Amino acid sequence: MSVGMAAPRAPYGCDPDLSRGRLFSEPPSRTRSPFRRDCDRVIHSTAFRRLKHKTQVFVFHEGDHYRTRLTHSLEVAQIARALARQLGLDEDLTETLALAHDLGHPPFGHAGERALDKCLAAHGGFDHNAQALRVVTSLEHRYPEFDGLNLTWESLEGIVKHNGPLTARGVAAESGIPIGIAEFNRKFDLELWSYASLEAQVAAFADDIAYDAHDIDDGLRAGLFAVDDLKVMPLTQAIIGEIDRHYPNLDDARRGAELVRELISYMIGAVMSEAGRRLAAAKPQSAHDVRHYHQPLVAFPPEVAEQEAAIKSFLKLHMYRHHRVMRVMGEAEGILFDLFARYQSSPGDLPAEWVEGTERETEGERARRIGNFIAGMTDRFALIEHQRLFDSTPDLR
Repeated sequence: MSVGMAAPRAPYGCDPDLSRGRLFSEPPSRTRSPFRRDCDRVIHSTAFRRLKHKTQVFVFHEGDHYRTRLTHSLEVAQIARALARQLGLDEDLTETLALAHDLGHPPFGHAGERALDKCLAAHGGFDHNAQALRVVTSLEHRYPEFDGLNLTWESLEGIVKHNGPLTARGVAAESGIPIGIAEFNRKFDLELWSYASLEAQVAAFADDIAYDAHDIDDGLRAGLFAVDDLKVMPLTQAIIGEIDRHYPNLDDARRGAELVRELISYMIGAVMSEAGRRLAAAKPQSAHDVRHYHQPLVAFPPEVAEQEAAIKSFLKLHMYRHHRVMRVMGEAEGILFDLFARYQSSPGDLPAEWVEGTERETEGERARRIGNFIAGMTDRFALIEHQRLFDSTPDLR
């Protein structure tokens, strides 16, 4: 089969006609499959729109050309659908999971997640996958008969388990499971001990591919490193060598763009190769077989996994830990610490709809409510709130 051509629907993909349904029963759509309906609900959600002004690595006002959580999610969806199409999986479910995977991220990227995790340490901490589940099951208020988006079981499973099982096989214990996931799982069992669907596994690897390639692109654009600095890794050295051989007079901007394209193509091919090998060995005949197999069926080949880990190490050293990025992210953490403490001491500073009906809540419930409010903020709104409540706010530049 030629790369890019759609494979026939595979028996091991998720069949929308066999979906396990929704927590709240709804009549089926006349025009859309259950998974297409899920995807449309994610796209139309408030949380999805807010990703436009949430940090990927660089705060939103550092430049118009850097990735945000929204553009990253769109790029993940593009890669995930390409993989799903070639493997014969359900593209609508795959796209749903790709677009929803970052809905739980707070403002200011991983710095915001670290800050909220510290603020909520006494109350179960903060986990962005658990927060994404809260968003789609309770925090979105768009429908008259239920909170959340009432997504299918398969979509919820993929949001929670795309990185693998959360408990040991056959074990129902909730120890170590993020609190929001454990609470919801009592109402709608997501089988936390099993692997997720192939659609979810594909979305997870699409996230890794997009992260690596596009953070390289943003790092080059920001001047944190140069194209030739990437030659310290054998994989990128080989790709750059081929680019220079074919285009000896190319400027660095185009060299970088070509590197990103070739890297994405290489990693997609590697995932397809390893998934094909594992599927041929496992011979799953249903999505049930996929979930109950003893290992994931989508992966990088071992040598590519090492190459990918080397890219992440390079980016950690030269980008995520770069003094410019660290300084801004340290100031961003301080903004969220300030906001959390202020809302705890002065609840009236919260919007009225976030205070109504909370007179009898426990300390933990109040902390979680404040955490939910802050997690939903964009970078821009967090800065505006801090400027409203405090005399001095960092510029984050």
